[in-house]
Amino acid sequence: MENVGIYTPPQAVKTVSGASSASFQPSLTQSDLEVTQSAQDKLFEIVSQTDEDVSAIRIYISGGGCGGLSYGMTFTEDKSDFDTILQFDGFKVLVDVVALNYLKGAQIDYIQEVGRERFVFNNVFAETGGSGTCGGCGAAGGG
Repeated sequence: MENVGIYTPPQAVKTVSGASSASFQPSLTQSDLEVTQSAQDKLFEIVSQTDEDVSAIRIYISGGGCGGLSYGMTFTEDKSDFDTILQFDGFKVLVDVVALNYLKGAQIDYIQEVGRERFVFNNVFAETGGSGTCGGCGAAGGG
């Protein structure tokens, strides 16, 4: 049976002049994925307070279908060849290239309201379009 759905990252491509340039860029910028100052401050606080030797936060996506995608964060020290990195003072954010396809152009913010604090992912469909719902079951106001 063939391995279907396994992602192979792009390899360095030789240019005509002989120099090599990689089409896969592991570094992110704030234009790829914006992390607001309040989110940076809270992430730094969380990483600093953990008992473990953690210096990275992994942003991930899960789910799909009618419920749309869910976005989350977890501590990590494991970096894969498929990760992109956004570096901050005291910690870094890792996002694999599949998740980045859905997060590109998004903003991660930290909001404090009376009795409720949370991270929010704003504009997560900026580059891909869509609303995260299919409309077939009526959840999006269709059917």
